[in-house]
Amino acid sequence: MVSLGRRDSRVSREDEPNHNLPLPTFNAQQLEERFAQKGLGLDEMVTLSGAHSIGRSHCSSFSNRLYNFGETNPQDPSIDPIFARDLKTKCPQNANNGNDPTVPLDVLTPYRLDNKYYKNLKNHHGLLTSDQSLLSSTSTAEIVRNNARHGQAWAYKFGAAMIKMGYIDVLTGSQGEIRKNCRFVN
Repeated sequence: MVSLGRRDSRVSREDEPNHNLPLPTFNAQQLEERFAQKGLGLDEMVTLSGAHSIGRSHCSSFSNRLYNFGETNPQDPSIDPIFARDLKTKCPQNANNGNDPTVPLDVLTPYRLDNKYYKNLKNHHGLLTSDQSLLSSTSTAEIVRNNARHGQAWAYKFGAAMIKMGYIDVLTGSQGEIRKNCRFVN
């Protein structure tokens, strides 16, 4: 998961141990509920999910999609079989023996924040269940397709949604502090 938060040293509830972040196994409805709890709408949720255009994920966050999906399908049928085969070379089934490799969340442009994340979803190259579910859900699929088609519009919406997210659960008064060094409590 990508760490997206304040860089101005203000402390929010996001700094508490329970980050209340969506799990990588969430489906679109669970994501929608979690984002709605924070006052973010469906379009903002899908738009902010585009942050997965950068960053890496531990294999343990999605290995169930490759090896232990279900009784009738050992591999998640929503993942492209060639993409899954490539992931299996990077994330062997027994890799969790003290070693949990990481892979890019976005295989097209892993070091660039752009709308290629949505193109990955359209090609069934979404790494996390929570990502790929955005294409399979009728409430979010069209937003995914629009974000894949209109990169500049997505970038504008992403900036606006990040600003809105920055105002969520800001602690004030004796509940919060402005840190002198963001990494340490004063």
